[in-house]
Amino acid sequence: MAEHHVCPVWVGYLLASPTRKLFQNPNKILKPYVNEAMTVADIGCAMGFFSLPLARMVGPNGKVICVDVQEKMIRSLEKRAAKAGLSGRIETVICKEDSLGLDNIKEKIDFALASAVVHEVPDAAGFFSEIYRAMKPAGRLLLVEPKGHVSEKDFETTISVAEQNGFTAAYKPQIKRRRTVLLQRKP
Repeated sequence: MAEHHVCPVWVGYLLASPTRKLFQNPNKILKPYVNEAMTVADIGCAMGFFSLPLARMVGPNGKVICVDVQEKMIRSLEKRAAKAGLSGRIETVICKEDSLGLDNIKEKIDFALASAVVHEVPDAAGFFSEIYRAMKPAGRLLLVEPKGHVSEKDFETTISVAEQNGFTAAYKPQIKRRRTVLLQRKP
């Protein structure tokens, strides 16, 4: 089994940098999947690079559930959300290594994003199973992994694990320097 590492907190500051938008624009990446009043999840949200744009997309009647294993990342996200006036749309969850902490959310999530996180998870099957239970029957999950950390073979294995846990691969959107698949929850 591969050794799993969690992204260091200091890297979170780099990931939240506005400069990142030049090569990875959250609006361009997520707008095809997110509408107003949706409930979405940002799994492995770090300091909220995708969370804050998601909160704007879902509007005042939507909600973004931001999940991360590192409390410092979550606290930074909460400060950034407050500064942006988006706190009311964001709910934060500090998860554990073996659980996303979504057990109290059953069939509520319309869309979930897991960007650069699955390769850090020790139990991918449990990860996908927990997201499956939290998603609505027509829910979709955008899975994004960095090419520099995840080989094509490992990514295909991850997709297979997702499929064994209730998802089907709908299609593979193109994001520069990323391996990407849109997964659909099977009814």
